[in-house]
Amino acid sequence: MAAIAVPETTRVFLLDIEGTTTPITFVKDILFPYIRENLEEYLSAHWEEDECKQDVHLLKKQAEEDLRQNKACHVHAVDQTVHTDEEKAIREVVESVLWQMAADRKSTALKQLQGHMWRAAYMTGRIRGEVYQDVVPAIRRWRREGLKVFIYSSGSVEAQKLLFGYSVQGDLLDLFDGHFDTNIGAKVESKSYENIAERIGCQPEQIMFLTDVTREAKAAEEAGVNVAVVARPGNMELTGEERSHYRVITSFNQLELSRNV
Repeated sequence: MAAIAVPETTRVFLLDIEGTTTPITFVKDILFPYIRENLEEYLSAHWEEDECKQDVHLLKKQAEEDLRQNKACHVHAVDQTVHTDEEKAIREVVESVLWQMAADRKSTALKQLQGHMWRAAYMTGRIRGEVYQDVVPAIRRWRREGLKVFIYSSGSVEAQKLLFGYSVQGDLLDLFDGHFDTNIGAKVESKSYENIAERIGCQPEQIMFLTDVTREAKAAEEAGVNVAVVARPGNMELTGEERSHYRVITSFNQLELSRNV
Protein backbone atom coordinates (compact mmCIF):
# COMPACT_ATOMS: atom_id res chain seq x y z
CA MET A 1 0.00 0.00 0.00
CA ALA A 2 1.92 3.00 -1.30
CA ALA A 3 1.93 6.20 0.74
CA ILE A 4 0.59 9.36 -0.88
CA ALA A 5 2.15 12.65 0.23
CA VAL A 6 -0.37 15.28 1.28
CA PRO A 7 0.59 18.64 -0.27
CA GLU A 8 2.42 20.89 2.20
CA THR A 9 -0.10 23.67 1.65
CA THR A 10 -2.90 21.54 3.11
CA ARG A 11 -4.70 22.97 6.13
CA VAL A 12 -8.10 21.34 5.61
CA PHE A 13 -9.41 17.90 4.67
CA LEU A 14 -12.76 17.93 2.87
CA LEU A 15 -14.42 14.50 2.80
CA ASP A 16 -17.13 12.97 0.67
CA ILE A 17 -19.22 10.29 2.43
CA GLU A 18 -20.58 7.61 0.09
CA GLY A 19 -17.70 5.45 -1.13
CA THR A 20 -15.18 7.54 0.82
CA THR A 21 -15.89 7.43 4.56
CA THR A 22 -18.81 5.03 4.27
CA PRO A 23 -19.50 1.95 2.11
CA ILE A 24 -21.71 2.54 -0.90
CA THR A 25 -23.62 -0.55 0.19
CA PHE A 26 -24.75 1.21 3.38
CA VAL A 27 -26.40 3.94 1.32
CA LYS A 28 -27.80 1.69 -1.42
CA ASP A 29 -28.79 -1.30 0.67
CA ILE A 30 -29.89 0.32 3.93
CA LEU A 31 -30.59 4.07 3.71
CA PHE A 32 -32.38 4.24 0.36
CA PRO A 33 -34.48 1.08 0.85
CA TYR A 34 -35.58 2.44 4.23
CA ILE A 35 -37.02 5.52 2.47
CA ARG A 36 -38.80 3.48 -0.20
CA GLU A 37 -40.27 1.02 2.30
CA ASN A 38 -41.40 3.56 4.93
CA LEU A 39 -42.21 6.71 2.93
CA GLU A 40 -46.00 6.41 2.79
CA GLU A 41 -46.23 5.42 6.45
CA TYR A 42 -44.01 8.36 7.47
CA LEU A 43 -46.00 10.91 5.45
CA SER A 44 -49.31 9.61 6.84
CA ALA A 45 -48.02 9.90 10.40
CA HIS A 46 -46.52 13.39 10.02
CA TRP A 47 -48.65 14.99 7.27
CA GLU A 48 -50.14 17.72 9.47
CA GLU A 49 -46.85 18.65 11.16
CA ASP A 50 -45.09 21.86 10.14
CA GLU A 51 -41.81 20.14 9.27
CA CYS A 52 -43.53 17.69 6.93
CA LYS A 53 -45.54 20.51 5.34
CA GLN A 54 -42.30 22.39 4.67
CA ASP A 55 -40.76 19.29 3.11
CA VAL A 56 -43.74 18.84 0.79
CA HIS A 57 -43.69 22.54 -0.09
CA LEU A 58 -40.04 22.24 -1.18
CA LEU A 59 -40.89 19.18 -3.28
CA LYS A 60 -43.65 21.19 -4.95
CA LYS A 61 -41.27 24.06 -5.74
CA GLN A 62 -38.76 21.56 -7.17
CA ALA A 63 -41.43 20.06 -9.44
CA GLU A 64 -42.44 23.54 -10.63
CA GLU A 65 -38.80 24.42 -11.36
CA ASP A 66 -38.37 21.20 -13.33
CA LEU A 67 -41.40 22.10 -15.43
CA ARG A 68 -40.08 25.60 -16.07
CA GLN A 69 -36.77 24.19 -17.26
CA ASN A 70 -38.55 21.56 -19.37
CA LYS A 71 -36.79 18.77 -17.48
CA ALA A 72 -38.22 15.31 -17.48
CA CYS A 73 -40.26 15.02 -14.34
CA HIS A 74 -43.01 13.03 -12.73
CA VAL A 75 -46.50 13.64 -14.10
CA HIS A 76 -47.69 15.09 -10.79
CA ALA A 77 -46.69 18.56 -9.66
CA VAL A 78 -46.80 17.98 -5.91
CA ASP A 79 -49.36 20.16 -4.20
CA GLN A 80 -50.43 19.63 -0.62
CA THR A 81 -53.02 22.39 -0.51
CA VAL A 82 -55.50 21.72 -3.32
CA HIS A 83 -56.39 18.13 -2.49
CA THR A 84 -59.32 17.31 -0.24
CA ASP A 85 -58.34 13.66 -0.39
CA GLU A 86 -55.31 13.37 1.91
CA GLU A 87 -54.53 9.83 0.83
CA LYS A 88 -54.42 10.90 -2.82
CA ALA A 89 -52.11 13.81 -1.97
CA ILE A 90 -49.78 11.52 -0.02
CA ARG A 91 -49.70 9.02 -2.88
CA GLU A 92 -48.69 11.77 -5.27
CA VAL A 93 -45.83 12.83 -2.99
CA VAL A 94 -44.75 9.20 -2.69
CA GLU A 95 -44.76 8.78 -6.48
CA SER A 96 -42.79 12.00 -6.95
CA VAL A 97 -40.17 11.05 -4.34
CA LEU A 98 -39.77 7.51 -5.69
CA TRP A 99 -39.39 8.92 -9.21
CA GLN A 100 -36.64 11.30 -8.05
CA MET A 101 -34.84 8.48 -6.25
CA ALA A 102 -35.05 6.18 -9.27
CA ALA A 103 -33.58 9.00 -11.38
CA ASP A 104 -30.80 9.48 -8.78
CA ARG A 105 -31.79 13.10 -8.31
CA LYS A 106 -29.78 15.15 -5.78
CA SER A 107 -32.35 17.88 -5.18
CA THR A 108 -32.25 19.70 -1.87
CA ALA A 109 -35.99 19.06 -1.44
CA LEU A 110 -35.53 15.30 -1.75
CA LYS A 111 -32.49 15.24 0.54
CA GLN A 112 -34.29 17.25 3.21
CA LEU A 113 -37.23 14.84 3.38
CA GLN A 114 -34.89 11.86 3.41
CA GLY A 115 -32.88 13.45 6.21
CA HIS A 116 -35.97 13.89 8.35
CA MET A 117 -36.99 10.27 7.80
CA TRP A 118 -33.52 8.97 8.61
CA ARG A 119 -33.44 11.07 11.78
CA ALA A 120 -36.37 9.12 13.17
CA ALA A 121 -34.73 5.82 12.18
CA TYR A 122 -31.37 6.69 13.74
CA MET A 123 -32.90 7.99 16.95
CA THR A 124 -34.95 4.82 17.43
CA GLY A 125 -31.98 2.58 16.66
CA ARG A 126 -33.42 1.17 13.44
CA ILE A 127 -30.32 2.42 11.58
CA ARG A 128 -26.67 2.84 12.62
CA GLY A 129 -24.20 4.73 10.43
CA GLU A 130 -21.35 2.72 8.92
CA VAL A 131 -17.81 4.12 8.69
CA TYR A 132 -14.72 2.40 7.29
CA GLN A 133 -12.28 1.23 9.97
CA ASP A 134 -9.40 3.39 8.67
CA VAL A 135 -11.39 6.64 8.74
CA VAL A 136 -11.61 7.52 12.43
CA PRO A 137 -7.93 6.87 13.33
CA ALA A 138 -6.80 8.90 10.30
CA ILE A 139 -9.03 11.86 11.15
CA ARG A 140 -7.86 11.83 14.77
CA ARG A 141 -4.27 11.86 13.52
CA TRP A 142 -4.94 14.80 11.19
CA ARG A 143 -6.60 16.76 13.94
CA ARG A 144 -3.67 16.15 16.30
CA GLU A 145 -1.49 17.68 13.59
CA GLY A 146 -3.69 20.79 13.58
CA LEU A 147 -5.67 20.18 10.39
CA LYS A 148 -9.38 20.87 10.16
CA VAL A 149 -11.81 18.31 8.76
CA PHE A 150 -15.09 19.07 6.96
CA ILE A 151 -17.70 16.92 5.24
CA TYR A 152 -19.15 17.73 1.80
CA SER A 153 -21.91 15.40 0.65
CA SER A 154 -25.00 15.53 -1.53
CA GLY A 155 -26.89 14.25 1.49
CA SER A 156 -28.28 17.00 3.70
CA VAL A 157 -26.21 18.34 6.59
CA GLU A 158 -28.75 16.84 8.96
CA ALA A 159 -28.39 13.40 7.31
CA GLN A 160 -24.60 13.70 7.56
CA LYS A 161 -24.74 14.51 11.26
CA LEU A 162 -27.10 11.60 11.89
CA LEU A 163 -24.80 9.13 10.13
CA PHE A 164 -21.77 10.17 12.17
CA GLY A 165 -23.66 10.96 15.36
CA TYR A 166 -25.35 7.55 15.48
CA SER A 167 -22.58 5.43 13.96
CA VAL A 168 -21.60 1.87 14.76
CA GLN A 169 -18.45 3.43 16.26
CA GLY A 170 -20.41 5.81 18.47
CA ASP A 171 -20.86 9.58 18.24
CA LEU A 172 -18.16 10.86 15.87
CA LEU A 173 -19.38 14.43 15.42
CA ASP A 174 -16.51 15.86 17.45
CA LEU A 175 -14.17 14.81 14.62
CA PHE A 176 -15.55 17.42 12.24
CA ASP A 177 -15.26 21.19 12.07
CA GLY A 178 -18.29 21.59 9.82
CA HIS A 179 -20.57 20.14 7.15
CA PHE A 180 -21.59 21.19 3.63
CA ASP A 181 -24.35 19.90 1.36
CA THR A 182 -25.83 20.97 -1.99
CA ASN A 183 -26.98 24.27 -0.49
CA ILE A 184 -23.38 25.43 -1.06
CA GLY A 185 -23.58 24.23 -4.68
CA ALA A 186 -23.51 21.02 -6.73
CA LYS A 187 -20.51 18.75 -6.17
CA VAL A 188 -19.71 18.63 -9.90
CA GLU A 189 -19.41 22.43 -10.17
CA SER A 190 -16.07 24.10 -9.45
CA LYS A 191 -17.77 27.18 -7.98
CA SER A 192 -18.99 25.04 -5.08
CA TYR A 193 -15.42 24.39 -3.94
CA GLU A 194 -14.59 28.07 -4.20
CA ASN A 195 -17.64 28.77 -2.03
CA ILE A 196 -16.49 26.21 0.53
CA ALA A 197 -12.99 27.69 0.69
CA GLU A 198 -14.48 31.12 1.23
CA ARG A 199 -16.84 29.85 3.92
CA ILE A 200 -14.03 28.06 5.74
CA GLY A 201 -11.75 31.07 5.39
CA CYS A 202 -8.87 29.54 3.47
CA GLN A 203 -7.49 29.33 -0.07
CA PRO A 204 -8.59 26.46 -2.34
CA GLU A 205 -5.02 25.13 -2.52
CA GLN A 206 -5.10 24.67 1.26
CA ILE A 207 -7.88 22.09 0.93
CA MET A 208 -7.41 18.35 0.25
CA PHE A 209 -10.65 16.82 -1.08
CA LEU A 210 -11.23 13.06 -0.87
CA THR A 211 -13.93 11.56 -3.11
CA ASP A 212 -14.66 8.43 -5.10
CA VAL A 213 -16.29 10.36 -7.97
CA THR A 214 -13.93 11.68 -10.64
CA ARG A 215 -16.44 14.28 -11.88
CA GLU A 216 -16.33 15.80 -8.39
CA ALA A 217 -12.54 15.50 -8.34
CA LYS A 218 -12.34 17.34 -11.67
CA ALA A 219 -14.58 20.18 -10.43
CA ALA A 220 -12.51 20.54 -7.25
CA GLU A 221 -9.26 20.59 -9.24
CA GLU A 222 -10.63 23.31 -11.50
CA ALA A 223 -11.21 25.40 -8.36
CA GLY A 224 -7.59 24.90 -7.29
CA VAL A 225 -8.32 22.29 -4.63
CA ASN A 226 -5.96 19.32 -4.14
CA VAL A 227 -7.64 15.96 -4.71
CA ALA A 228 -7.25 12.27 -3.96
CA VAL A 229 -9.65 9.72 -5.44
CA VAL A 230 -10.72 6.92 -3.11
CA ALA A 231 -10.95 3.45 -4.66
CA ARG A 232 -13.00 1.38 -2.22
CA PRO A 233 -14.68 -2.01 -2.86
CA GLY A 234 -17.91 -1.42 -4.77
CA ASN A 235 -16.90 2.04 -6.03
CA MET A 236 -16.99 2.77 -9.74
CA GLU A 237 -13.94 1.34 -11.49
CA LEU A 238 -11.38 3.96 -12.46
CA THR A 239 -10.01 4.11 -15.99
CA GLY A 240 -6.30 3.91 -16.68
CA GLU A 241 -6.31 7.59 -17.56
CA GLU A 242 -8.00 8.48 -14.25
CA ARG A 243 -5.53 6.38 -12.29
CA SER A 244 -2.61 8.09 -13.97
CA HIS A 245 -4.06 11.59 -13.51
CA TYR A 246 -5.24 11.49 -9.88
CA ARG A 247 -3.69 10.47 -6.58
CA VAL A 248 -5.54 7.23 -5.87
CA ILE A 249 -5.89 5.68 -2.41
CA THR A 250 -7.67 2.61 -1.06
CA SER A 251 -7.35 3.69 2.59
CA PHE A 252 -6.97 6.95 4.49
CA ASN A 253 -3.89 5.38 6.07
CA GLN A 254 -2.02 5.96 2.80
CA LEU A 255 -2.16 9.72 3.22
CA GLU A 256 1.14 10.90 4.67
CA LEU A 257 1.56 14.34 6.16
CA SER A 258 4.95 15.65 5.07
CA ARG A 259 5.34 18.09 7.96
CA ASN A 260 3.81 19.31 11.18
CA VAL A 261 1.11 21.87 10.53
